[in-house]
Amino acid sequence: MNYWLFKSEPSDYSFDDLINDKETPWEGIRNYQARNFIRDKVQVNDNILFYHSNIKTPHVVGIAKVSSEAYPDYYAFDKSNKYYDPKSTKENPRWFMIDVQPVKKLNKIVTLEDIKNNTNLKDMVLVNRSRLSIQPVTKQQWEMIINMSS
Repeated sequence: MNYWLFKSEPSDYSFDDLINDKETPWEGIRNYQARNFIRDKVQVNDNILFYHSNIKTPHVVGIAKVSSEAYPDYYAFDKSNKYYDPKSTKENPRWFMIDVQPVKKLNKIVTLEDIKNNTNLKDMVLVNRSRLSIQPVTKQQWEMIINMSS
């Protein structure tokens, strides 16, 4: 099992939206490193820290899980969609997505400041390459953040 942190702007799609929807495709990944994680590393039942980004106090808000294998991001084929990419075709897809389901909302959010202030989390991708929208998390980092949310 792998552990991940997925970022979403709550104004676009929040953890509460995921709870209401019960499952959603994680579409619109347009960064090659994040795409490679989705396509090559993310597996069904992997755990996800759901992170609200691009807000005054960015934070981990909940836990989700991967509920599908990677498949081509069909929005890349739709000329009317903001994620359209003319270089991505059904025969040779450039972008991929997976489906995710909520597991639970954290008892207490864990802010980016909390994470940065914890010296045991100094090596997290979030602290060092914060712009990446899909990031691996070690089991130790996962457990530390879950403990911080209690």
